[in-house]
Amino acid sequence: MSSSSQAGTLTVLILKEGSNRSRGREAQHGNITAAKVVAESVRSSLGPKAMDKMLVDSFGDVTITSDGRTILDEMDIQHPAAKMLVEVAKTQDNEAGDGTTSAVIISGELLSRAEELIDKNIHSTIIIDGYKKAAEKALQTLDKIALPVDLDNPEYLKKAAITSMASKIVAEYKEYLADIVVKAMMEVAEKQNGGYKVDVDDVKVEKKTGGSLSETSLINGIVLDKEIVHTGMPKRVEDAKIALIDASLEIEKTELDSKISIESPEQIEAFLKQEETMLKDMANKILASGANVVICQKGIDDMAQHFLARKGIIAIRRAKKSDMEKLAKATGGKIVTKLDDIALSDLGCAALVEERRIGEDKMTFVEGCKHPKAVTVLIRGGSQRLIAEAERSIHDALCVIKDLIEEPKIVAGGGAPELEMAGVLKKYAESLPGREQLAVRVFAEALESIAVTLTENAGLDPVDVLSELRSRHERGETWAGIEVLGGKVQDMSKMNVFEPVAVKKQIIKSANEAASMILKIDDIIALEKMKAPPMPPGGAGGMGGMGGMGGYPGAGEY
Repeated sequence: MSSSSQAGTLTVLILKEGSNRSRGREAQHGNITAAKVVAESVRSSLGPKAMDKMLVDSFGDVTITSDGRTILDEMDIQHPAAKMLVEVAKTQDNEAGDGTTSAVIISGELLSRAEELIDKNIHSTIIIDGYKKAAEKALQTLDKIALPVDLDNPEYLKKAAITSMASKIVAEYKEYLADIVVKAMMEVAEKQNGGYKVDVDDVKVEKKTGGSLSETSLINGIVLDKEIVHTGMPKRVEDAKIALIDASLEIEKTELDSKISIESPEQIEAFLKQEETMLKDMANKILASGANVVICQKGIDDMAQHFLARKGIIAIRRAKKSDMEKLAKATGGKIVTKLDDIALSDLGCAALVEERRIGEDKMTFVEGCKHPKAVTVLIRGGSQRLIAEAERSIHDALCVIKDLIEEPKIVAGGGAPELEMAGVLKKYAESLPGREQLAVRVFAEALESIAVTLTENAGLDPVDVLSELRSRHERGETWAGIEVLGGKVQDMSKMNVFEPVAVKKQIIKSANEAASMILKIDDIIALEKMKAPPMPPGGAGGMGGMGGMGGYPGAGEY
């Protein structure tokens, strides 16, 4: 970017040479097009008749999924505006755990329709203001139509979990898995201030290839992907008293190099004996506390293993920190950092600790905990890809149950709430002055795109379905939606298709903010990417000649 005087003598460089700048309509058009392409890429993966994407990374690893966030993460998107839609998916996933695809589709639709308004010379600021009013009205409508849920009756929780998994690869087993998910979340939920508080991390999801998805199970305790350290130890202990130790059962090596002068064989003997005594002492402290199972976050010396095995104590070493925390919650034990302090009151309890062979590996089950505040879902399946997708589906379902436990309100699915909001927004638009009403109308149409996408993915005619949906909602049928499997417009609450209102609210917030942020940009200044320095002659073999870095060719070309 430069400016020259009339005589042509003065050139003022403002931006670095090689920089690109696009302004006004051109910048907006570029951003909107990029965002639309991203939204289009996940569009076919919405709903029970969705298609899956196969994503192959640079190492050749394959991921097969219909999860919006996973698709966008694996796509490794470069365009800065398109990256904002990836952020939308991430925010949606972190906040609500489900609805990532819907959030991205609505964002893309809001931008696509805003572009039509910009072409009619409506300023983006007016569109953004209209979108803001529309989003607020849509959220109010959601609150009005939402149905309350009685958490003492897990029926609605199960229906919401089934709806969440209906559009995934695991749909065949959705009822069985929904049962597991609801039981797991209700087990770890804690009452607080008249409501419930629950953390998805308290449900550990462990996966092992082999068997089928129908063999996925819920364990009232924790499954460790570890085997018992010593072959002489028992493989099964009932009525387990578990010591959780965050200290190494080894002789600490000195940090500095140290030398010991030994002048006779007796001294070597005494030295080794001392080490043995120290390790024996550690084992005795554990035994004295009453523990018959030791789970250690750090290492266990071979000699210490031997002493523990002789006393009939099971030991597991190098457990992950996150697993130790879950074990403490599940067994009611305390994590001890100093062996001297270990006491009976610090020990956790479990009905059974057992090593079992699952697939090709050995795993240790700590189960039968009385009131576990952490549990495990063990996923089985025929292939690595299948259980990886099952894990993503179960995570979404767990998040849906969390949303419902913390905000016990639901809406029916199948595009019904979106059409109800769209109808309210169209009436609301008529009450607004000037051009803002166009933006509100466009917001309503963008919400309808969810029903259109569900219909298209099921191979039905969106025009017929949408006109029937609109007329039904105008007649006051709040829950009229597209029942994709039957291919008909039905009352979705009778079809037991339910979603948490928290997911829907987050979709509207995320989509509106992303679209508004992209519409606000009217100038893109892109600096030239740094060039990599050229390789010295002879490829990597010439690295030795790089002593005088300043003088190599291309050093000043950044």
